[in-house]
Amino acid sequence: MALATPLAIGETQQDAPTAAGRRFIIGLLWFGAVATAAYWTIWFGVDRQWLATTHTPAYYAFENAFVLSDAWMAVTGVLAAVALHRHKASALLWMLLTGSASIYLAGMDILFDVENGIYVHGDPASVAVEAFINVTCLAGGAAVIVFAWRHRQHFMTLASKEQR
Repeated sequence: MALATPLAIGETQQDAPTAAGRRFIIGLLWFGAVATAAYWTIWFGVDRQWLATTHTPAYYAFENAFVLSDAWMAVTGVLAAVALHRHKASALLWMLLTGSASIYLAGMDILFDVENGIYVHGDPASVAVEAFINVTCLAGGAAVIVFAWRHRQHFMTLASKEQR
């Protein structure tokens, strides 16, 4: 059970995230990092056919271009989850970076899928996986950003405490 962080002078209860809200965001951040690692493990180590919505060289080249950016998103997500769990001010930075990376990557993926008819002509099961990933990246990224920004005063207060 996580202990609540005491409020600082000038900080209101509204500024501090609830324990349940923190747990949800920490879980979401870990889910994103683990799911990303699982995706690439399947793609490169098991059978990319499970995930591929089409089987063209252009599609494979496009998907392979995501590895480094997805790794960045996963690493920032882990750093955000750890900092949030430890009540560190740096959680604000890491959450904003993670959420932004998630939305950016979703936008690139969705645009490619729309422009190339993936949602319409792809294998239905693979399209369902693709749509789940796209929606989760958009909604999850937005949720993390909203949470971070809504509680930014709390994290800034933590920063001033950490500097003392």
